[in-house]
Amino acid sequence: MEGRASVIDGDTVEIAGQRIRFNGIDAPESRQHCDDAKGFDYPCGRRAAQALDKFLAASRPLHCSFVDRDRYGRLVGNCDRADGRSVQRWLVEQGLALDWPLYSHGAYAGQQAKAEAAKLGLWAGTFQAPWVWRLAHADNRPLSNQPLGLINRHQVAQSGYSCEPRRTCSQISSCDEASWYPAKLLLGPQARPRQRRHRLRKPVLNLQVLPLHGRTHVGVGAAARWGGFGHVEGF
Repeated sequence: MEGRASVIDGDTVEIAGQRIRFNGIDAPESRQHCDDAKGFDYPCGRRAAQALDKFLAASRPLHCSFVDRDRYGRLVGNCDRADGRSVQRWLVEQGLALDWPLYSHGAYAGQQAKAEAAKLGLWAGTFQAPWVWRLAHADNRPLSNQPLGLINRHQVAQSGYSCEPRRTCSQISSCDEASWYPAKLLLGPQARPRQRRHRLRKPVLNLQVLPLHGRTHVGVGAAARWGGFGHVEGF
């Protein structure tokens, strides 16, 4: 598809009435705010959309080749400007969007590493990965006072796992998934297990800050008891 694109948000455009979601990346949502290098709040979602609009206006029309259709009915595609520059690559290079490994298979990891090292865009301050922000605001309330997934240039949450319920430890395929999955749960007093262990029906979550290769990461331990006892350790 080719045509003049209208920007919907930082990773979605519309051409001739058809919405197109950029493949392999995730930009902050329109309502999402982040903190800049000085700790001041700013509308990072709107800023990403404004930067994208200027970038597309410099070389029209936009050409997109499609790879899929998402659950919202949008086409998912790889898009280039008239001069051949990749839109996804540019957004990640500028720190305006994140590489989304589940869909990109690391295609933009190199651009993201350079943006992080140069402290460009989002990497200049602190932010939530867009996929974590969406979970936290699905019902317009945060997961907790300090939601899992708050990241800076030293930490980036990489997900891609199903948000369907996980009832037993055997349904969690890896330590990486064990680290990601608790973000779907409401962390806080309402998620605490009952005192009587034989009636426990929710996973027991243990968050730990662990050193890893000289950096600090959040580790997540998950345990559940239904007759037997299983334990999955994060990171």
